[in-house]
Amino acid sequence: MSHEVETMAFQGALPWHGLGVKVSNDLTPAQMRKEAGVDWEVAEAESFIEYNGKKINTGMKSLVRDSDSRILTNVGKNWYPCKNEDAFNFFNEYIMAGDMEMHTAGSLNDGGIVWALAKVKESFDVIGEDRVDSYMLFSNPHTYGKSIDVRFTPIRVVCANTLALSLQSAKSKNSVKMSHRMAFDPDVVKQQMGIAHDKFAMYKQNAQFLAKKRVTASDLIEFYNSVFPSTSRKDDVKVVKTVDDLSKNAKLANENLLTQPGAEIAEGSWWQAFNSVSYVTDHLYGQNKNNRLNSQWFGQNQARKVVAINKALELANKSKELETA
Repeated sequence: MSHEVETMAFQGALPWHGLGVKVSNDLTPAQMRKEAGVDWEVAEAESFIEYNGKKINTGMKSLVRDSDSRILTNVGKNWYPCKNEDAFNFFNEYIMAGDMEMHTAGSLNDGGIVWALAKVKESFDVIGEDRVDSYMLFSNPHTYGKSIDVRFTPIRVVCANTLALSLQSAKSKNSVKMSHRMAFDPDVVKQQMGIAHDKFAMYKQNAQFLAKKRVTASDLIEFYNSVFPSTSRKDDVKVVKTVDDLSKNAKLANENLLTQPGAEIAEGSWWQAFNSVSYVTDHLYGQNKNNRLNSQWFGQNQARKVVAINKALELANKSKELETA
């Protein structure tokens, strides 16, 4: 099986997954693109098949990587690829204004997804020295059926958990997806995303709220059963009463509740419970470090963390205040 992480560059400490080439923290988006090994573009070519000795046009287009002539995907005529250069240039005004710095970038699935992560120069402490930093993630897929995705992504420093923003507020747009059926317009994305400060302030409020609310044993079981249901069919989710009744993955989160990095912070709170889900999905799930990175940002694990924080907030609203020394 090929590695999902093809190339990667990062600044600061070695990422938890141990992948990538270290770079300085003052790179421009263009410099980061080169260091990350994604300073290539895709070209569009007509797609053909051979049948009965004849070359027949399929009516599709192939997206071909210009660096090695690799065919990344086949798409329809009305597909508008986004250049890697344009994806990285999206960050230029933020970098020039001093609001962000390039942090990580790379290629997944042999060029199928190119991503760039910029650190927003804003952070907060949930409680004590439990710091959460803000990031903006841009994924530019060169894969049929996938859309451009730009989102805010908080990361808890003590455990390097990639957290999820609550989707409870319909007025708060935490991510923007753009179909390849139209040309990429960075101004439309920036307008829809709004200001990073507003999104991060909302997350701070939610995180500190969770850190103050006490978890009961019965609510914790309900929480884990909602996040990791014991059956794949939503309508058939079982009502469980004990830890022994939980699914395998729910038990794994429960087992790491008191041993995850930062577990001693706000112990017994919904913040601790939510982070047990983020910890197991980011650090314990998956066959290897490569596919965990893909899943935590773009796959099932990202969606699971959204379910987790929304369920935690729901249950915390009816919980008592956590007693602190």
